[in-house]
Amino acid sequence: MSLFGDGLDAAVQKAFTRPAPKSAPAQMRYLVRQLKGTRAVAQLLRISQRTVERYVKDQIKKPRPDLAARLEREVTKRWQPQIRARARQKAATTGGLVLDTRARLGYTAPIGSTDEDRVRHLTVALPPGLRHSRLTPGC
Repeated sequence: MSLFGDGLDAAVQKAFTRPAPKSAPAQMRYLVRQLKGTRAVAQLLRISQRTVERYVKDQIKKPRPDLAARLEREVTKRWQPQIRARARQKAATTGGLVLDTRARLGYTAPIGSTDEDRVRHLTVALPPGLRHSRLTPGC
């Protein structure tokens, strides 16, 4: 995801009322409830359906690092969708958004030249009149 999408997700996570599940079995149970079955979760995480069932029954407690990262990403993506939507709507209609980023600006020139590109700190305030669909990451 882009830097802007990551920043927006970080701001939205501050609005959550409950913390997301931390342990792998709890995360797996949450995904099974959300996707309504172990087969869908297995396809999403690229593991076997039986492995998902073992996590749900607490027979496996610690996933491989790559699976743990995928599991964490999918849970945070789906955690509290109504609160996420409400926070985005509030940001779009009330005070607007402030985007804060670093960008490299300038020309390709020899090192030490005054035309050499530099990293600049940019802060842009977006007005609250922007459409809601423009605030969704990936658009």
